[in-house]
Amino acid sequence: MTPPPLPPSPAASPHRRQLLKTGTVVLLLGPHHIARGAGIVAVRVWPAEDYSRVTIESDAALKATHRMVGSPPRLAVDIDGLDLNPALRELVAKVRRDDPNIAGIRVGQNAPGVVRLVVDLKQDSKPQVFTLAPVAAYQHRLVFDLYPAHPPDPLEALIAERMKELGSAPPAGARAAPPPDAPDSLGELIARQIERANTTARPGSTATARAPAARPPDAAARTDRLIIVALDPGHGGEDPGAIGPGGTREKDVVLQVALKLRDRLNNSTVGGNPMRAFLTRDADFFVPLATRVQKARRVGADLFISIHADAFMRPEASGASVYALSERGASSTAARWLANKENDADRIGGVNVEAKDSLVQRALLDMSTTAQIRDSLKLGDAMLGHIGGVGRLHKRSVERANFAVLRNPDVPSVLVETAFISNPDEERKLRSEAYQNDLANALISGIQKYFAANPPLARSRQV
Repeated sequence: MTPPPLPPSPAASPHRRQLLKTGTVVLLLGPHHIARGAGIVAVRVWPAEDYSRVTIESDAALKATHRMVGSPPRLAVDIDGLDLNPALRELVAKVRRDDPNIAGIRVGQNAPGVVRLVVDLKQDSKPQVFTLAPVAAYQHRLVFDLYPAHPPDPLEALIAERMKELGSAPPAGARAAPPPDAPDSLGELIARQIERANTTARPGSTATARAPAARPPDAAARTDRLIIVALDPGHGGEDPGAIGPGGTREKDVVLQVALKLRDRLNNSTVGGNPMRAFLTRDADFFVPLATRVQKARRVGADLFISIHADAFMRPEASGASVYALSERGASSTAARWLANKENDADRIGGVNVEAKDSLVQRALLDMSTTAQIRDSLKLGDAMLGHIGGVGRLHKRSVERANFAVLRNPDVPSVLVETAFISNPDEERKLRSEAYQNDLANALISGIQKYFAANPPLARSRQV
């Protein structure tokens, strides 16, 4: 079969040097010596607004080179030790039409033992190509993560949605500059919200929120504050989370609960101020733990709620639990075990080591303060009281452990284990839409109870 029409692979050393001089990126992956004819175990494509991932799983490590080609943008990957086979051709059909980043994939035999993949892109992208060693149920993986070069601003989207409700929505696409002296309601809201997110007091900081400036009495003026709750459905994409005896995947049920809770939050207010839910993922894709924290901080979230479904080795374990961060030891052996298991998500989901190191270092530098943990315990108590009304509680008090996803110094953060998916009875409940609705109702009731006792305006965080 004729390979996809692209510049030839950088095979000879002089040609490699010339490619480097002209700015072509060449990345060698995997071990120096690799057996020919590696077997393909599976190929997968995970589309999402954040990024799209392509995974090739094999029974031996693969070595690959990649380079970006422009006009139109596309990623070319040459994989050594492979011959074109039906498993690789399956990638072509796995690309969905609604994939925000990938237009299509072409495969061909570039040379004996070398397969070329060409990923046609819908927009300029910043690719990350890396390998993952065997872990959990996976063998060797070659991964292409395709990030948009110009990602959308999630904070602007939340505020624009509110402005639309107030009848002041900006037109689609770039907005024309307002006439002289005309109020720029959306621009002002965005600027204030970003300022709020950037000036929130951190440990050792003397930053304080500024008083809101005077503004004309328009629709935007009726919105003093957007209350933003970050919802974090656990796992996703390459990381299925726990799997119940009936095959139910944790990543699926917790996303359904989060989507139902989002709908309720978006139709609720606190002290007359509208609430908005921000999801760290709203589809089936993997988000690294530190990135989940970063996303919540970027939108200036007031609360962070990570949603999971517990699992244990014995099927009789049951009940929901709520956890807060502990900077020291865990409150119980079970809490420590669970935190270690959840913190392994990056290994299973697959994170580029170079990208992960900087993210983790930043997260560790921003370890939560005592005040944040105190507020997290209050939030957890409020939620437990309502969760106990729809199902059994595994623990009647908030437990604590060093969960990576709760290392957010700015806002109260809790991790909710909705039930034991490893328990056949609770697995059936988790799959039930009625029970998912009950859980969502309990969670929002807990959130409202927390805000009733701890008004967000008391922290002087204004839009």
